[in-house]
Amino acid sequence: MPKVAANGIEIEYDIHGPETGDPLLLIMGLGQQLTRWPTSLIEQLVEEGFRVIRFDNRDIGLSTRFDAAGVPDLPTVFGALMNGQTPDVPYLLSDMADDAAGLLEALGVEGAHVVGVSMGGMIGQMLAAGHPGKVLSLVSVMSTTGNPAVPPATPEALAVLYSRPTATDIDGLADHALKAQIVIQSPAWPVDPVKELPKLKAAIERAYHPAGVARQMSAVVASGDRRAALGTITAPTVVLHGDADPLVRVEGGRDTAATIPGAELRIIEGMGHDLPEGVHAAFIDAVKSAAARVSG
Repeated sequence: MPKVAANGIEIEYDIHGPETGDPLLLIMGLGQQLTRWPTSLIEQLVEEGFRVIRFDNRDIGLSTRFDAAGVPDLPTVFGALMNGQTPDVPYLLSDMADDAAGLLEALGVEGAHVVGVSMGGMIGQMLAAGHPGKVLSLVSVMSTTGNPAVPPATPEALAVLYSRPTATDIDGLADHALKAQIVIQSPAWPVDPVKELPKLKAAIERAYHPAGVARQMSAVVASGDRRAALGTITAPTVVLHGDADPLVRVEGGRDTAATIPGAELRIIEGMGHDLPEGVHAAFIDAVKSAAARVSG
């Protein structure tokens, strides 16, 4: 896969679809590489006429790592926020949004439809707020606003978020990842371990960088309440969320839709915090609907 220099770092990316297709930038969530986008979903988006751009966020996959910055202590980050102080972290969500803008600039893409999931949704939101000319439309999936009043993740999901594997071999790491995925899965479309384990192993073999995940998490926490920025978004927006999401509760989606002017909220029954095949049709319809509003 190619790399490009953007926003002072190197970003790993790939592109699927015809050069004449409408650019669609996909932004993955916390600790997830570009390869975690389901292949069948990418293929369907290409069939719909999109030129799909995927990339590794900073500090994950094969993009630039920030190991020299160390790993911030999350309790300290939380404490600084509660005391009205600016947390000392290597970067914020706004910096990750600048990465995405820089990638589009480097690729010669003036504007793109943007879809982000989970933390990727937060990055997409900040991209739309900070670089409005780059975002034609926005789909924010299973994401939130940083509003402290939104209910937190369930205890089980929080345990998954903060748990670290004891194993160091690929099989053990993949087993740990699978157990975590099952906790946050969509009840209506359970994970199939036989199909999922090879994908998890492939992701670990491609790149395994837990320190980067910790720094990304600190960026989410340190960015705090982002509603003031989200209130300035002008791009047509669809908010997609599962009613059974244990990690980013559905109230986070409701708050996102209530904060972004003119946003449409779509709630999927039985969807958790993942992208099973059963939600792909709704996902694609949300993308098409948001894109259609650009010229509508």
